[in-house]
Amino acid sequence: MPNNSRRLVLLTCLAACSDRAASFSRSAALHPPSVGAHRHLATTSASPPPLSASLAPPEPEERSDANPSTKFGSPLSDSVKDANRFLIGFLKGTIFDTFFAGEERDFARFYALETIARVPYFSYLSVLHLYETLGKWRRAKYLKLHFAESWNELHHLLIMEELGGNVRFFDRFLAQHIAFGYYAVVMALYLINPVQAYNLNQDVEEHAFATYDEYLRENEEKLKTMPAPKVAIEYYVDGDFYMFDEFQTECEMRRPNIENLYDVFVAIRDDEAAHVKTMEKLQTELDVSSINDGECEVEIF
Repeated sequence: MPNNSRRLVLLTCLAACSDRAASFSRSAALHPPSVGAHRHLATTSASPPPLSASLAPPEPEERSDANPSTKFGSPLSDSVKDANRFLIGFLKGTIFDTFFAGEERDFARFYALETIARVPYFSYLSVLHLYETLGKWRRAKYLKLHFAESWNELHHLLIMEELGGNVRFFDRFLAQHIAFGYYAVVMALYLINPVQAYNLNQDVEEHAFATYDEYLRENEEKLKTMPAPKVAIEYYVDGDFYMFDEFQTECEMRRPNIENLYDVFVAIRDDEAAHVKTMEKLQTELDVSSINDGECEVEIF
């Protein structure tokens, strides 16, 4: 092809391209792209997120410590509360009033009562440790409170042992085997509904309070002539009161005056009353007060 012909073809192509570019510019001016199109272009042109962002762990869920009667358990109906009271009354009538009847059986009866009464706190602690291990529920105050309550009940038991309440093998066998089964029952209740476990123990502690109160009224003169056990003096007078103060959830700084056996049983009865109040409070309130945590205004004497 001659050079002039080649130049002519080249000029024709350039003219056609120029016309197409001018036409596209006029169209773009008359019909600008929509906002959605801009977003689409921005999205498609944005660089992908870094790999470290995709591998980052999710934000942890915020913990909420709510009322145990609504989150940590379920409120109880009056019929369930009545059933718990009936059960405790039935066990008292069939076991304690049968195997521990008689004036000379008082200390054995109290030994069995204290062997069983401290078991719920073991059950609570077992479940709370499990929850803490699984990260489901973390309440250090509950752990400390229930250990303090079990520590108090332990010294009640030691007092009854010093008084000879555990002399008979049958008494030890019966009380310890009931306690073993009770431990499993309360632990299951605490897993299912802690509020019901607290309510059941409230009835047990009310029974213990009534038992000691009746015993004090009927034996006041005799008990005032008997010396206080050594373990009672060590616990209520000479001991470290940190754990004793820990379960006083009514912000009451108690210091029992121990001069004889009557005073010892007064202190034990009042301990049971404190446990009743705590069990009742834990059914409707999440937090309990503690003198040791500086949450109470008390007079130091």
